[in-house]
Amino acid sequence: MATPVQKVVIAGGGTAGWMTAALLRKVLSDKVSIELIESEQIGIVGVGEATIPPIQTFNRFLGIDEKAFLRETHGTIKLAIKFENWRVPGESYYHTFGAPGTTMGFCSFHHYWLKAQQANMAQSLWDFDLNYLACEAGKFNKINTQNPLYDMPYAYHFDSALYGQFLRKLAEQAGVTRTEGIIEHVQQSTEDGFITALQLQDGKQITGDLFIDCTGLRGLLIRQTLGVNYADWSHWLPADSAQAVPSERHDKTLPYTRSIAHPVGWQWRIPLTHRNGNGIVYSSKYLTDEHATNTLLANLDTKAIGEPRTIRFETGRTEQQWCKNVVAIGLSSGFLEPLESTSIHLIQSGIIRLMKMFPNQGISQAMTDLYNAESQHEFETIRDFIILHYHVNERDDSDFWRDMRNMSIPTRLEQKIAAFKDTAAIFNEQSDIFRDASWVQVMMGQGLFPADYHPAADAMDSQALLDAMRQIHHAKHQPLAKLLAHDTFISQYTSL
Repeated sequence: MATPVQKVVIAGGGTAGWMTAALLRKVLSDKVSIELIESEQIGIVGVGEATIPPIQTFNRFLGIDEKAFLRETHGTIKLAIKFENWRVPGESYYHTFGAPGTTMGFCSFHHYWLKAQQANMAQSLWDFDLNYLACEAGKFNKINTQNPLYDMPYAYHFDSALYGQFLRKLAEQAGVTRTEGIIEHVQQSTEDGFITALQLQDGKQITGDLFIDCTGLRGLLIRQTLGVNYADWSHWLPADSAQAVPSERHDKTLPYTRSIAHPVGWQWRIPLTHRNGNGIVYSSKYLTDEHATNTLLANLDTKAIGEPRTIRFETGRTEQQWCKNVVAIGLSSGFLEPLESTSIHLIQSGIIRLMKMFPNQGISQAMTDLYNAESQHEFETIRDFIILHYHVNERDDSDFWRDMRNMSIPTRLEQKIAAFKDTAAIFNEQSDIFRDASWVQVMMGQGLFPADYHPAADAMDSQALLDAMRQIHHAKHQPLAKLLAHDTFISQYTSL
């Protein structure tokens, strides 16, 4: 007979642990006791400083004041990622959180744009995207309107370590128990292998009914104790190393993340109010650590603060992210390089999925299987989106880029690319967090130009279409005059 869950034990703190603790307490109130074990002696990876818009929903549900959050995490606004040198060196494009244009008929805006291009319209797809226009102007403001034409979705850049501390205060005030200590031994039931307790180095035993593994890449509970296998995706995404280093802040803070491709791998630049986050992601098969360090330091915009630290990883996912009475959240559940800022989102979605399927009356195999199936699908769709950036490149300056272009790719991604090349069609699964506009921007940004558009766009003759495009273009530019310089917005908003 299943045992009702009366106590949840979270192994590990950091962003994953404290996001989990805060949401569990908010949803479950005091019906379930929650204890988090962490040690100040164990460091956290802490490179996930860029996010995607659903983080706003998470913060709002917890009742977090956005101004206080930005102040305490040294946060800034993120409207997009700018990809530089990804198709060929010297070229760039944006993947914004917005959607170009507006609703015009049966098919998506990019089909009408493709037809207008054939009628000699000069504007790029991005010229119809308010997020892009604000990025180029270095501006942001909250637009108080319900008109979807002026929708400007945004996320944040923030110091992930400070975000963890911010959530810790929130969770402890709400009744989460924090225990300082290092886990020395994991106790299991001899009958079913379920975990029964965590023994700390000081001899203390922490018992529980459900255990959340937030121990990072080592996966102490899910992999080391329960022996769950790891699906290795390095044949598609061979990067296995990263180096991270902070640097002094810019005088002018950009409202977007920069992703800069190098002959091997890529470099991130994330602007915060007190510093910049920088790092390089690369494959040790193609690049030595020393060369990676030199590349990173030689391409900083501002003076480095400290020495680069190296992080090793294996791209892939834990095959069962819920096994017995252990749920893996964060890096213990898998690793996808932070190219599209999905690390913190995967923490968020993993916790929310657990809340929807919370085993109040005991753990069932049916619920565990459903959780694992949804997790797998989500990881795979994000994986495919990341592979797309690498695979659709035209660089010829290194074996790395040539190998990425010529590799075999997952069948689902192959079908997506083929459909888009033929008729600009985008087919998305429900669990894909990247919607049509995201796929269109990356595909076109990487040089994929469709052979045709949807015939529904021909319902409008060319002259009427060009007139409509001019009106949309003009309307998209109208809010720019009311936007503030990004730094001015952050300063004024957080001081209120």
